[in-house]
Amino acid sequence: MPGQIVRLAAKPKHIGIVACSAEGAALCFREIAAYSLKLMGEHMHPQVTLSCIALGEWMPAFNRGDYEGVAEFMLRETEIVAKAGAQLAICPDNSAHLAFKHVAARSPIPWLHIAEEVAKAAVRGGYRHAALLGTRFTMSGPVYPEVFERHAVKIDSPAEGDQRIIHDIIFQELVNGTVIEASRLRYNEVIDRMRARGCDCVILGCTEIPLLVRPDDCPLPTLDSTRLLARAAVDAALQSGWPGQAKMDDSDAPAATR
Repeated sequence: MPGQIVRLAAKPKHIGIVACSAEGAALCFREIAAYSLKLMGEHMHPQVTLSCIALGEWMPAFNRGDYEGVAEFMLRETEIVAKAGAQLAICPDNSAHLAFKHVAARSPIPWLHIAEEVAKAAVRGGYRHAALLGTRFTMSGPVYPEVFERHAVKIDSPAEGDQRIIHDIIFQELVNGTVIEASRLRYNEVIDRMRARGCDCVILGCTEIPLLVRPDDCPLPTLDSTRLLARAAVDAALQSGWPGQAKMDDSDAPAATR
């Protein structure tokens, strides 16, 4: 039964969060705790170690397109969480996955890939044409197109002017924890234009976007990359330690996270 609480058979795996921005990392951690509670029972979640790179440290590498440099930051933080006992790693930052191949090749522990988890959710939902919102690095980069192509789901980014709107609001407001109603409405306008282009869902492909976009009034069904990654990490942590675990489907999640 979806949402069933399972009984402890062995200790769940220790999750390592390699974080970039404080707001996205906090939302990811909160979702790990909330989702775990539904599977494991009151006050329960796998052990989590979070190491957060200051956003200002690695923005120069992003702006140069130096993704091997981004990978060095991520690997440094991976070593920290691995030494603390983490057995798997996630990064609640979509743009950082431009460096993923460099990280996975040298990481001391296995990783989950955020776009893979979003693509799986798109397939489960029966979606065929996804709109992609995120930073300019994500919207113009290969991470989501490459992954979604493997899953036979079409993907499109907004027009150039709309990309500027999305990117600027992320860096001027959301990463600072600032949520403005006018910005939410501007995002919905962009999403509605993507709907008119034939998109049947929208990827919230920056971990702070769920702070702004509300599924209950969004013009398209949302694929929340932050929460999907967090849930996948919990499922992976419980997979070997909790035989017979009943994974929750999307219908069991709180309405605000669907």
